[in-house]
Amino acid sequence: MAAKKKAGKKAKKKTAKKKSTRKKGKLSPRKEKQGLTAAQMVLDIEDAKLASLVEDVTAAGGAPIGAYREPLSGRPMLMAALPIKAVHPTPFQRDLSPTHVKRLAEKIEESGAFLDPLIVVRGEDGSLWTPNGRHRLAAAKMLGLRQITALVSPDEDLSFRILALNTEKAHNLKDKSLEVIRMARNIAERRPRAKEMDYANEFEAPSLLTLGIIYEDNKRFAGSAYNPFLRKIDRFSDRTLRASLRQREGWAARLLDIDYMVRDLIDELKARGFKSPYLRNLVVARINPVRFHRQKKGDDTPPMSMSVALTRMAAAARKFDVDSVRPGDLALVAALSSE
Repeated sequence: MAAKKKAGKKAKKKTAKKKSTRKKGKLSPRKEKQGLTAAQMVLDIEDAKLASLVEDVTAAGGAPIGAYREPLSGRPMLMAALPIKAVHPTPFQRDLSPTHVKRLAEKIEESGAFLDPLIVVRGEDGSLWTPNGRHRLAAAKMLGLRQITALVSPDEDLSFRILALNTEKAHNLKDKSLEVIRMARNIAERRPRAKEMDYANEFEAPSLLTLGIIYEDNKRFAGSAYNPFLRKIDRFSDRTLRASLRQREGWAARLLDIDYMVRDLIDELKARGFKSPYLRNLVVARINPVRFHRQKKGDDTPPMSMSVALTRMAAAARKFDVDSVRPGDLALVAALSSE
């Protein structure tokens, strides 16, 4: 009997070990293959679906090189040579990093080849936009290239999927937030009846919209300190983008007011001898009204409305007792922030 119990315990330990070593977020291989075959991908450049794209490329001073059907969705794609002056980054992309452009130009020159074609779509005015090649485009200009290679798509909405496409330089929170708010403003202007929640995939997270509005006015805003709070409260709205953005502008203004109070508290802590890059994280965590809230699995309902949460946060900032802070508190916040 004792031997059976021991065997049972060993089996449980093995099962637990297997579960703990399983990687999260990893796509499991599909049992059934999907997409086109090689023969199905072949597309004649004279295909009627590409006629307008070929005309645009030719009119811009470029030349079509080839055509194919995209292997996953089957959409027609045109491979083309385009004059560098004819291609522009989408107006809502993240800000250009001169350091990254210089490094990229050096590496392209070292390799002696411009190997990564830009993704290009048509803008509403007929212009050619690249949603994911701003740094490569700038690097090509730095190198003095006349033409670049591009994959031209007839799918204009591809320009709004930039967060997924931009992989050449990892996004930080500010980059993402600015791209999302620029994207949202562009869509709101072009499509007045568009609802915010209809673009949940493109915007990725509602908190990015709120933070983006703040970053537009203050590029030095410490968004990472407030993002844990916003993630628990902020949700996509079923209102039109125009209406939801007006509401978010009010939230952003209130959050900035709270941050001014947080700055004063940080100055007081510094005056008492505290020196740490995590002072803001500590203060914001202490005044976060949903700090200890745990979301139930499958339940996406926020614990309170944004308006109530901001009111409570501001009240907590006004009542904050700097004398209650101990060196050990900072050490704990630093450890959690590092994780």
